Amino acid sequence: MPSDELTPPEAARWAARAGLRLPADRNAAVAATANHIHSVVAVLRELDFGDTPPAPVYRAEPENHDAAV
Repeated sequence: MPSDELTPPEAARWAARAGLRLPADRNAAVAATANHIHSVVAVLRELDFGDTPPAPVYRAEPENHDAAV
């Protein structure tokens, strides 16, 4: 297990720090879920969005390809 993965005791500490009451039997499930989310986000961080325009450029209206006809 990589050292950067969240352990069940750490999940319990973070929950307590956030003021959440986490039953002890949920610590492992919360840690596993957090680790899965972290692995998905890590993949997204590796993507190159260099040619992607910023969100304000996006237009949700469909293009009218028949306008010139």
